[in-house]
Amino acid sequence: MSCRATCFPGPSHPPISRAGTPLTRPWVWSRPPVLCYEGRMSKPDLFDSVPGEVAALMREFDWSRSTLGDPSAWPQSLRALVSFMLHLKFPMFITWGEGLAFLYNDAYAEVLGAKHPAALGQPFQQIWAEIWHDVEPLARRALSGEAVYRENLPLLMRRKGFDEQTWFTFSYSPVYDETGVVRGVGCTCIETTRTVLAERHQEEENERLRMLFKQAPGIMAVLRGPEHVFEHTNEAYLDLVGERDLIGKPVRIAIPDAAGQGFFELLDRVYTTGEPVVGRAAPLRVRRGSDGSLELRYVDFIYQPFRNPAGLVDGIFVEGSDVTEAVVALQELRKTEDWLQDGLAAGRMVAWEWSLAADEIRYSSNASEVLGYSTTRVDENWQYMVPEDAPRLRAAIDEALRTRGSYRDLGRRISPATGRVMWIEQRGRVITDAQGEPVAVRGINVDVTERISAENELKEASRRKDVFLAMLAHEIRNPLAPISTAAQLLRLAGSDTRRVAQAGDIISRQVRHLTELVDDLLDVSRVTRGQVELEMALVDIKSTVHAAIEQSRPLIETRHHVLSTRMEADHAWVKGDRTRLVQVVVNLLNNAAKYTPQGGQLDLSVHVHSGEVKICVSDNGSGIEPELLPHVFDLFTQGERTPDRSQGGLGIGLALVKSMVGLHGGRVEAFSDGPGKGATFEVVLPLAQADPADRPATGPSAGPDTRPARILVVDDNVDAGESLSALLEAEGHQVLVLADAAGALARADEYRPDVFILDIGLPDMSGFDLARALRARPVHARATMVALTGYGQPHDRVLSRAAGFDHHLVKPADLERLNYILTHRAYG
Repeated sequence: MSCRATCFPGPSHPPISRAGTPLTRPWVWSRPPVLCYEGRMSKPDLFDSVPGEVAALMREFDWSRSTLGDPSAWPQSLRALVSFMLHLKFPMFITWGEGLAFLYNDAYAEVLGAKHPAALGQPFQQIWAEIWHDVEPLARRALSGEAVYRENLPLLMRRKGFDEQTWFTFSYSPVYDETGVVRGVGCTCIETTRTVLAERHQEEENERLRMLFKQAPGIMAVLRGPEHVFEHTNEAYLDLVGERDLIGKPVRIAIPDAAGQGFFELLDRVYTTGEPVVGRAAPLRVRRGSDGSLELRYVDFIYQPFRNPAGLVDGIFVEGSDVTEAVVALQELRKTEDWLQDGLAAGRMVAWEWSLAADEIRYSSNASEVLGYSTTRVDENWQYMVPEDAPRLRAAIDEALRTRGSYRDLGRRISPATGRVMWIEQRGRVITDAQGEPVAVRGINVDVTERISAENELKEASRRKDVFLAMLAHEIRNPLAPISTAAQLLRLAGSDTRRVAQAGDIISRQVRHLTELVDDLLDVSRVTRGQVELEMALVDIKSTVHAAIEQSRPLIETRHHVLSTRMEADHAWVKGDRTRLVQVVVNLLNNAAKYTPQGGQLDLSVHVHSGEVKICVSDNGSGIEPELLPHVFDLFTQGERTPDRSQGGLGIGLALVKSMVGLHGGRVEAFSDGPGKGATFEVVLPLAQADPADRPATGPSAGPDTRPARILVVDDNVDAGESLSALLEAEGHQVLVLADAAGALARADEYRPDVFILDIGLPDMSGFDLARALRARPVHARATMVALTGYGQPHDRVLSRAAGFDHHLVKPADLERLNYILTHRAYG
């Protein structure tokens, strides 16, 4: 192909600053230098090598619809510039010819939005009609040969179907043909909408912050440099220090009256260390008025250092509040409250006021000490009440508000500090305004816990006394029953020496039991009156424990318990009364045996540590209720006494244990994880210094005896069962005696008795349940059932009747009454 030099104007270099470096903004075309291409492009090469969406669109475009005509006829300068534009990644467009036909590249297509691709080849004015009044003057200047540059020009465009405020930075440059005539306009541009909006938002935010700083209610100032030069202050700061010229002055010069009060030194320290300083109600003497006198103010403040980009402290931000009025008011309030607090503290009283409008409560300063809380929130105050007491107090307050009167209430509160339940006597009076409407309630809370506790202790002591008397009657009836029976047996025995001896043994054992009961009662009396006399000597704990085991063995074996012992010291000696110490261990072993179901495990251990000997008695029995545990050593205190636990005693054994251990200079504690989880009792005694040569002796043990008969007697008291059996046999009846319900259920069907005589307090099942179980068997449906028990209250008889008993006899049973029942059953 033939070639000749073809020249056309091209884009100029970016503008150069005075410093000789390119400016960082879109290019501005002035009269451009001439770019020359050798050769002439043929039509098949037009836009073929140019990538991009717009180039492809140009290749397919019907140019006959445009004033530009066929691209093959375009001036070489236009074709070259279009090729340059299509390769450019920066948004650019070219307008050419009389109609200023519009050509653009891919980057500018994004600027057009929905106007693309319809804008290709169309007149400039038609495409951007909505902004033509803004850009036409600029385009005319470019067409006249003048390059034009605009930065962040606001344009209201409609390129997405709605009016949109935009900003653009761009340059309009004249575009020349080969003859040097301006034929169009070339534009490179960048949309700066986001940048402009961000800058405006930042400016608005800065202005808002300036206004907030100026109008903030707290004092604020910005100090720069080591001399703490004022850079900014707000109105509150000037109000604090008085109207004076501060900006640009070091703090020591600007506020000389603050010298010697420690503030300047704190600023120096903050600037030097970079650590902030906080002040509370700091006194400041400053000249605020025109008379030049010093005025005392109180300020809360923070000196907060701030750093430059290098991380060095550059200044200090001062922020705080003038709290003078609050401090003065507080001082006055404290003066008026001091006299009141002494009286309130002495009487465990808390004064309060409930503001109905604010729904807040204000307490006297001792509220936390007395109540454990001092919250002002009404709803939180209700949370500290025992729920059962709250409705009554609410009703009292509502009634007082309705009548504009006063109220009084006694209720319980729970201290959040200690969890302790307190009794609080609350008195309140409604305060009204001039119109008679309630505005507040004022009153006083009095901690009457000690008073209520004393009253409850008196009530509990009275209750325990009543329970004790009932238990005493029960415990006395139990041995009286076999004694009475044995006495009647003696009358019937005649010359039968065996029966006489048997009756004598029964009476002796039961009298011994009664004697022990009386001795315990006398011990209690002596302990409570402080008249116990101890025969002190050196006592071997090992032999003492063995003696106690021998005394308790009959009860342990009767209930089929397994007792394990562990002695970690061969001989440990204490100073004490051996008889009383044996009594202590016996009481603990008997207590464990009684409150452990049959076949239980008892453990007794002795070990020495740190000059003390510890005796531990543990069981896997019924355990101790948490609420009872702190009172197990109180006089007449027992766990729940059910019919199946007939050997509960009088509730004085553990009280005697505690008293006797205390008289020996020791201590005793009880432990239990709760009902059904057993219990442990620990006795700790101080060791003695010398070893005696004596050894304690041990006692004998005894075992139960049962005999089969015609009438079935079930009683866990062996003497009671045997004596009744002997009496009935003497009357000619056949008797089978069993000690528990399980044996009765196992043998009753085989024996087929006519009469059942059942004790209510059986170890494995109550007599009520046993009667029901027997009645449920058809073979015993018509048998006579007699309840023989120490429980004789009216409700006990009701329970007997409900369980299926025909008769209810109280121990000791009347022989004539019993014979009548048997005779009636046998012949009726």
